[in-house]
Amino acid sequence: MQLSATATGPAPHAGSGPRPGPGGALLAAALALPGVAPPAAAYDPPDGHTVGVRHLDYRDAQPGLRRVRVSSPSVWYTGPVGEDWSIAASGGVDAVSGASPRWHTAVSGASSLRDRRVFGDLRLTRHADRTAWTVGLAHSDENDYRSRAVSAGVRLRSEDGNTEWSGAAAFARDRIDGADPSPIAGDRRTLELSAGVTRITSPHDIVALQLGFARADGTLSDPYKYPDIRPERRDQASVLLRWNHHIADGPTALAGSTLRTQYRHYRDSWGVRAHTLGIEWVRPLAHGWTLAPLARLHSQSAARFYFDPVYDPVLGAPFPPGFAASPERAVSPDQRLSAFGALAAGLRVAWRIDEAWTVDLRAEWYRQQGTWRIGGEGSPGLARLDARILQLGASRRF
Repeated sequence: MQLSATATGPAPHAGSGPRPGPGGALLAAALALPGVAPPAAAYDPPDGHTVGVRHLDYRDAQPGLRRVRVSSPSVWYTGPVGEDWSIAASGGVDAVSGASPRWHTAVSGASSLRDRRVFGDLRLTRHADRTAWTVGLAHSDENDYRSRAVSAGVRLRSEDGNTEWSGAAAFARDRIDGADPSPIAGDRRTLELSAGVTRITSPHDIVALQLGFARADGTLSDPYKYPDIRPERRDQASVLLRWNHHIADGPTALAGSTLRTQYRHYRDSWGVRAHTLGIEWVRPLAHGWTLAPLARLHSQSAARFYFDPVYDPVLGAPFPPGFAASPERAVSPDQRLSAFGALAAGLRVAWRIDEAWTVDLRAEWYRQQGTWRIGGEGSPGLARLDARILQLGASRRF
């Protein structure tokens, strides 16, 4: 599913336009904080095999219009290979159906779309005393988009085990096929780099800093939105701060829980500037149950070449003002490049049935609209977007 321009919240599924390559997901895994425990376990091969299944159901809507539905079953596996190696693999299928966005699209809201995507990835890790090296491959295929990616990363732990440094790189090559009425087709190349440090600052606190950079070049325009003419290069930079705090003592309702907070700043060469603040409260309960409510706030500015739904009086919709005089200039009607604010709230429930079985359910609700932008005016004329995400999973360790 394609996310917003800064990959922070739901937006129209990629079936209505090209998707970023899978490299970002591989890099994001490098900063996953393991609760408040020292990261030592990451340097040892897993002591058992784990197989899991997961199903994601995504639906979004605009006022009076049900839009996209995505059904995505997947499977995953992690396990040791010999004494010093481990392997992780996953794969699945996205089935997409529904209507296109009401605003800013060459396909009307009454039109329907159907798409199917097959994806998978494989990662191999070499474990050592205080280091872990990982290489990975990923692919994604559908009728109008194909992506291949390779990645590599390293983690290094300090001698006292309280600090971890990490670095990773990924390269993706994508192929976009054209679609009427805008037959855009071509290749896209994306290089992603990240570096981070994670520090245990007390028996109850972990802080982390991650810096990210990505450069994409080639065909970056969206064949499903017309007119959509984007620069052939995009540089993206981000700073991510995380703090996990374990509440050891206090009121009964809080004792034993963990508060996870994060802040992300994003900017790119297209003029998008974004801020995202997230919080999650993880509360273990009796009999293997865990509850984790979460909330996220996001605000972003628009790309310099985004145009609002105020159309050229001569040519009429969907052309932006002045397009006839300069049809080659950069323009985009993609609402993910607009200025907006968004709120998300959710709940994750997990149940560790026994030493082998674990099941979990995650539900999240998301709303995006221009008037919610913080620190400036949002883009006018866009219909509000609502989304609901349900994800059910089960895993068995053996």
